[in-house]
Amino acid sequence: MVVSDFRNTFTEGFHPSPKHAVAMQSKPGPLETSCGFILLNFDSILLLQYPQGHWSFPKGHIEKGDPNHHSTALRELTEETGISEVSIDNSWCEKTEYTFVKKGRETPKQVFWYLAETDELVVTLSHEHTNYLWLQLEEAEDQITFEQEKALLRSARKHLRSSGRSL
Repeated sequence: MVVSDFRNTFTEGFHPSPKHAVAMQSKPGPLETSCGFILLNFDSILLLQYPQGHWSFPKGHIEKGDPNHHSTALRELTEETGISEVSIDNSWCEKTEYTFVKKGRETPKQVFWYLAETDELVVTLSHEHTNYLWLQLEEAEDQITFEQEKALLRSARKHLRSSGRSL
């Protein structure tokens, strides 16, 4: 069963309000699109800490040379963590949407999420992140900063359980 119609989108914003008042330009920035993985290693989930302090899954922007979303997610995973060998679950996909402030302008963003597994545990962080953790699902949900991504993890867990995985 392929679940890729993205009916289960979330609308809660990812980023808290800035501490300083920022004059917003009236015209929003262009839509940004990223792709990422909820990455499993046996019964652990990989989380990355971003310089702003929040914890999330590996993800990144689509680039012109990327032939598809899976390629984008894998390229970003490799760039951000050094992990390059994954098995992608083609029966689960979700899309999240939110806005953030970039150069004083509200910018809409969509992220396509995929579920993947790896045997690799060694993480070599890029300059884009400050820390990483491999955590059990419950611990990962507690560590994730934004509610929208906690819901994403719960959706992935439900899918894995329905597929016969005991996590």
